[in-house]
Parts: sequence; structure tokens; C-alpha cells
Amino acid sequence: MEVIIERVCGMDVHKDNITACIMTPEGKDIQTFSTKTVFLIQLMDWIKSHGCTHVAMESTGVFWKPIVNLIEAEEMEFLVVNAQHMKAVPGRKTDVKDAEWIAQLLRHGLLKASFIPDRNQRELRELVRYRRSIIEERARQHNRIQKVDAPYSFIYLSTSSLKGRV
Repeated sequence: MEVIIERVCGMDVHKDNITACIMTPEGKDIQTFSTKTVFLIQLMDWIKSHGCTHVAMESTGVFWKPIVNLIEAEEMEFLVVNAQHMKAVPGRKTDVKDAEWIAQLLRHGLLKASFIPDRNQRELRELVRYRRSIIEERARQHNRIQKVDAPYSFIYLSTSSLKGRV
């Protein structure tokens, strides 16, 4: 198959670790990194040291977000791909094989990226979601106060109506 992108990095991203495979004309290099910030910075330095221009990652949930933020800061091309859209490697499935497979598919231009909004749009979405959660929490607290206050409202209403009549 024809190589479209010379220097690529494929990643299999999990909650606790990231397995990355870099493929260049010189060969391939595979390493595993922790997801702590210090190690994410080491991962980015490692990718830059190999001169990678494109990065693809398979990730479920939100584990891809900190990595994408760092890749965007370095102005590299990135793809977050859905695991179901890729044909898995036949045989035993390991993180190393997955990372290598992702790198091979990226190198040959066979990956389709999931939609990832730009940074401003993502930040706006986070703010809107946060605002919604605060409004929902306010409504829960309001309902809780009404529930506690409900038995006493009858006493308050009956005494205030008596005072109004006299």
C-alpha cells in the first residue's frame, strides 16, 4: 500500500495509560505512558522528537480530551477515531497491536476522524453544560426547601387567615 503520511503516531488511550506507536521511514517505536500531566508532556516531547505531523487515537469516553488539548497547542494534525469504525487486528487484541494498527491505518490515509469541535466551541459547550448543572442544582435545592417547609405552611396560612378575619 502507498504511504501517504510519512511520520505518524497511533495511540490507544485508556483511563490510566496511553500506548503510542510512532511510524517513520526509519522504523517504528512503541512506548506506554501514564495519563498524568507530567507523562503527557513527555509523550508530546517524544512525538515531537520523531517529527510526527499527524496523530490518531482510539479512545472511549473523555480520556482523549487532555491529549487533544496538548496536540492542538503544538499545532499538529490529529484524529480521534471510533473503535467501531476500524476493523480490529485479527488474533489476540493488545494495546500495542491496537496502537500499531492505528498508526498503519493513519499512515496509509485510511482513518475517518470523529467530529471534534474546535477549542472555542468545546469551551463554550463546557460552560453551557456547567450552567445547566447549576440551574438544575438550584431547582433541586428549591424543591428540597419546599418539601421541608410544606408541613409548616398550613400552620402559617391558618394563623395568618385568622389574623386577617379578626
